[in-house]
Amino acid sequence: MKRRAFLLGVLAATSAHAQSARYELENSLTDRAKWRSFGNKDWLTGDPIERARSGRPQLRTIELSRVGGSTPVARLKSLIALAEAGPKGYDAVHVGARIKPPGRPTQLTLGQILTWIRATPGQPHAIGRYQFIPSTLKVLMRRAKLSQGTRFSPQVQDRLADLLLADAGLAKFQAGRLSRARFMDNLARIWAGLPTGSGKSYYDGYAGNRATLTRAYYDAKMREFFPRARG
Repeated sequence: MKRRAFLLGVLAATSAHAQSARYELENSLTDRAKWRSFGNKDWLTGDPIERARSGRPQLRTIELSRVGGSTPVARLKSLIALAEAGPKGYDAVHVGARIKPPGRPTQLTLGQILTWIRATPGQPHAIGRYQFIPSTLKVLMRRAKLSQGTRFSPQVQDRLADLLLADAGLAKFQAGRLSRARFMDNLARIWAGLPTGSGKSYYDGYAGNRATLTRAYYDAKMREFFPRARG
């Protein structure tokens, strides 16, 4: 009986792995069309799944642009930006927003962004390199003690992202008290573009969300950025 239970467990694990692999490798071009809405004309080469499928995984793209430096944390932020914002980076606005902000996000104050949000109900308002949604933005403003007159600059966006990284357990992860896989899942609960262990977004299907990176690609980059972290 124990042997049979063991074999059934192996088969179940194999099946789960196969399902995850299919999800990662068989996404159609239609499913990946979100890249086009990012405004990336060369979107095929910017999508890790399509690059792997086409046999061109080494093509250089906007990913990991090293904006803000080349430290492991800075590179992690660039990975998050790849999954969330696309080439517009700090000036990205959710593609579903029919009415855009009155200017480039980095040139607006936080107060102007909140006014835009109130004036345009019924549409998505995720904004910036890390695609802050309204409720998160308001909480982070309070935590960072930022006034409405503060400009939504790249520096401010990075500062707010640092708070979310802390919430995900960055300090514990760097100290070896949190595994890489657990930290990755924590990040995926914050940023919908990052995949969980299943290969899907934690918010898959909700408000059109889906993972925009494969779990294999995500894991490979995390191993590259943090080579001494425990799995």
